[in-house]
Amino acid sequence: MTKLKALSIGLALSTVMVVAPAMAQSVTLGVNHGWPSPSEMAALKVLQDHLKAEGIGWKDVQVVAHDTGSTVSIMNMIAGGNPPDVFMASGFDPGLLKDLRDQNYGVSLTDFYKSSGATAHFPPTVLQATELDGDIVKAPLNVHIDGMLYWNKDVAKKAGVDPASWKSLDDMWADFDKVKAAGFIPVAIGGDRFQIAYLFQALVAAESGGDIWDKLYGPKPDAAAFDTPAMRASLDALRKFQQHTDPGSPNRPWNDTTNLVIGGKALLQIHGDWMKGEFVAAGKKLGTDFDCENVPGTKGVVVTVDSWAFIKSKDPAVTKAQMELAKLVVDPAVSAEFSSHKGSTPVVDNASAQYLDKCNQLVLTTLKDPNAQHLNPHNTADADWLDATWDVVNKFWQDPNETDDQAIAAFKKAYDAIYS
Repeated sequence: MTKLKALSIGLALSTVMVVAPAMAQSVTLGVNHGWPSPSEMAALKVLQDHLKAEGIGWKDVQVVAHDTGSTVSIMNMIAGGNPPDVFMASGFDPGLLKDLRDQNYGVSLTDFYKSSGATAHFPPTVLQATELDGDIVKAPLNVHIDGMLYWNKDVAKKAGVDPASWKSLDDMWADFDKVKAAGFIPVAIGGDRFQIAYLFQALVAAESGGDIWDKLYGPKPDAAAFDTPAMRASLDALRKFQQHTDPGSPNRPWNDTTNLVIGGKALLQIHGDWMKGEFVAAGKKLGTDFDCENVPGTKGVVVTVDSWAFIKSKDPAVTKAQMELAKLVVDPAVSAEFSSHKGSTPVVDNASAQYLDKCNQLVLTTLKDPNAQHLNPHNTADADWLDATWDVVNKFWQDPNETDDQAIAAFKKAYDAIYS
């Protein structure tokens, strides 16, 4: 994923290799990311192959863990004189990007993208996610909806349920007993902090449609959002999901959780639609083996935009290679090909139709409504406040006896501690 959900930058080495033969690689980009899953690596290979055709190499430095302090690593590498040329910058990084800009290490892409006409094809959240104070400083890579529903069609058939017919979460709950009676897990959830927080954020967007989203996840939260019908509905839904988890849920990674659905042990998973990449990597066919929908009854969705950022280089060959990568990721054909492996949706609305499937079309249709899309709060909320909300939600999840009132009180306490 990019999950953003949760991302990490590990130690990287940027190297430039000059080779004599005309068709050989003339420059190698040091690329820093944290994408280890089969679907993620397959998607990255699309970019690597296209760059190779242009004589550009790719030195891949990756880590398994996401969300382990990218800002410190990048700035330390710059201070040490060995920064990467390219690094994953999907979220977790407003302060880092400002530091890079202020210290003249950042690379602006505004003129580059506007002159090519690419920005005219960016959905609103894509443009929002790539800008810093109105300047495009990131190259958008792919779009994810952070909370979509993916289900195993064979399990649904055996259980006698049709997730595509659900119009509300109540419809979902009503069918879960049938799923259990048929011997399957109704909903696969990995009970770590990241997955629970992303589920809650998806539920807030789905239940509120923006009524409380900006108050909860804007630059400065509004305490008026805490004790509202939409907040209580989100907490109630989260509790119901918690009550339907399986014993193996605690600390299970998201992709292992997805495999419960792929393997026919669970009906569905509600998580980022990077899940689709795992289905595809496992040889499963959309429409035959699995299917997708937004959260039933959704009023809004949470959008993650995975992106690259660049470190300014004194080497013209590296700069040219960086711009080639920036061009590739918004190319209608390349963006679509990349997303077909990643399980994501292209970042441009004119992507090549040959790679677009039903799930992509659903995402692109959803993103036509500016009011229905909310950028991942890693890009909008104060980092300390967002971390505090994750703590509140995780505690609520881990304690089945905690009430909505107690969780709301915990939100208020965290707010007072940070903003008083």
